[in-house]
Amino acid sequence: MGENYALELRDISKSFGSVQANDHVDLTLRKSEILAILGENGSGKTTLMNMIYGIYYPDKGHIFVNGKDVNLQNGSGHFTIKVARTDPDGTELDLDLDWEEYLIGVLAYEMPESYELEALKAQAVVLRTSLCRELAENEEKTATEKYLTHAEMKRKWGAANFDTYLKKYTKAVEDTEGTVVWYNEACAWTPYHQSSNGETRNASEVLGTEDYPYICKRECPLDKAAEDEIQVTVFDYQEIQQLCRDFLVAEENSESAEKGYNFADFEILEMDSSGYVRQMRMGDTVCTGDQFRDALSLSSSAFSFYESIKGLKITTIGKGHGLGMSQWTANEMAKEKKNYEEILQFFFEGTTLNKEFDEKEATGN
Repeated sequence: MGENYALELRDISKSFGSVQANDHVDLTLRKSEILAILGENGSGKTTLMNMIYGIYYPDKGHIFVNGKDVNLQNGSGHFTIKVARTDPDGTELDLDLDWEEYLIGVLAYEMPESYELEALKAQAVVLRTSLCRELAENEEKTATEKYLTHAEMKRKWGAANFDTYLKKYTKAVEDTEGTVVWYNEACAWTPYHQSSNGETRNASEVLGTEDYPYICKRECPLDKAAEDEIQVTVFDYQEIQQLCRDFLVAEENSESAEKGYNFADFEILEMDSSGYVRQMRMGDTVCTGDQFRDALSLSSSAFSFYESIKGLKITTIGKGHGLGMSQWTANEMAKEKKNYEEILQFFFEGTTLNKEFDEKEATGN
């Protein structure tokens, strides 16, 4: 064996369509060594760095860190998809990513690493179903779901835990390969949320359609023990007026508009059968609870109002829209030795699992 370098690239190649960005690149870097990569615009510097970061995956070659092969390149059963990504600095990127690795990154973004493997498997199937459904309806065949790169995973988990957690997420994706939630010979709609208020919601009540009979109310009492299940926020009335301005009824009386809101202007008109606000009133405006939740960035539309000397006190229960799978209850079911199939059947009753789904064809490859 030769020297173990801190970083080594062997025969790395990457192309985008007919454009060859990197062609058989070799590179070595010792510990504490500083290396500058120079080249003209368009010479492939950024592409090379993105492969080192784990944002891109090489078409050919291997990447070694401290002597260990960390490169997950496209091989048998793998294919790339187009992904639109906005970096933290605001840079917009159009990427070609390995499908399986993208799923792993989305899963790592959406569900905590501490969750049980069977819960992660259930979430992997839900995400695969959702992404395939979205891409099938998307003419550009471009995915937009947020995901974690390997570099971001390392920052989140720490280098010492990286391998352990990555293997866990990878197993969840690989063990459910080709599996989607199936309804009426197509990928089902599979919404999910962090935790309900104790019951998930009926899609027909929320959306006013019978297209999703498998998304119905499910009792999830264990959600009441979820982290940050109950949150209390106080808003200044003027702040609410500003945040909700897009759907507020214009005040004809300028004097009334200047006066602003008070506690008497807020009223819950209707709740759904799961205890979420369906309709409410703000002054002369009637809106949905989900509109109000989104405008104020509330954690849930299962909320109630209280008067406070500082403004309107709002108490919310649960985190998310309350439709479909509760991640918290899914994890609690996994702790009780329920497998991912049982978890998905509980939340999407009336669907089946298609375990021979052609992901490649569905994503436009």
